Amino acid sequence: MIANRPDGRGAGRRGADLRTHAAAAGPSTRLPGRMPPAVWIIVPTYDEAASIERLLRSVAAALAEAAPADHRILVVDDGSPDGTAAIAERVGAELGVVEVLHRSAKGGLGQAYLAGFAHALASGAQLVCEMDADLSHDPRHLPALLAAAERADVVLGSRYVPGGGVTDWGLLRRLLSRGGCAYARLILGLPQRDLTGGYKVLHRRVLEAIELESVRSQGYVFQIEVTYRALLAGFRVVEVPITFREREAGTSKMSARIALEAMWRVPRLRRSARAAIARHVTSHAEPRSPIP
Repeated sequence: MIANRPDGRGAGRRGADLRTHAAAAGPSTRLPGRMPPAVWIIVPTYDEAASIERLLRSVAAALAEAAPADHRILVVDDGSPDGTAAIAERVGAELGVVEVLHRSAKGGLGQAYLAGFAHALASGAQLVCEMDADLSHDPRHLPALLAAAERADVVLGSRYVPGGGVTDWGLLRRLLSRGGCAYARLILGLPQRDLTGGYKVLHRRVLEAIELESVRSQGYVFQIEVTYRALLAGFRVVEVPITFREREAGTSKMSARIALEAMWRVPRLRRSARAAIARHVTSHAEPRSPIP
């Protein structure tokens, strides 16, 4: 049984928060004259010119089979100096299912996703999928992830369940990744095995119930926080095996700052995430009728 789902009350305030986030992100290319698509793929980018065209074509092909005529790919570009956004615009004009949300400067992964969520929800999205732009997330996994969303509220593409894995990583990178997941599981008391991965599907009802406007995490902690908030709100989270591939081109965004953020911010989630969910539940509680 899934508890604490939003019931629509207070949608006006949530809608205002989402519109504020979308407006702050900057202009976007919208596709006119169509019914709102239900499935949105959010792809944050910064200097991904070497991979973005191949990714968009591969994702569009996978979605044509998994969600025909009912999907959109949203590229959220943080002002990439290498022309990533221009390439996405060109490919999008050809494919007809791509929008580009332009942000003026690099603001971090978490803020890019929040802007993308706001844009997709305001456009009628029912399912939102996070995906990296560097081809480390194989589009061929999309059908399985979307199918799993029929029986769950959040679907994690997992490297660390049976059938999942990683290719082309050295020992240090493997230790950092597994260690980060183990640290988050221990501190937060969660059973999910891959908490730092960024290939996931979330239902609209989840994004509307976890107070996105108060999320401040960046990098891999953003992924942990979103999943943790969903679990605290009573939503069902499942893991689907994927194979993660090291990027073929471009530069990894992993940094010492991101790793350090995880060390000090994850313990704080126990208080901040619980407070956020409690605020949402309180603000959407059924008002009591006066005693006659």
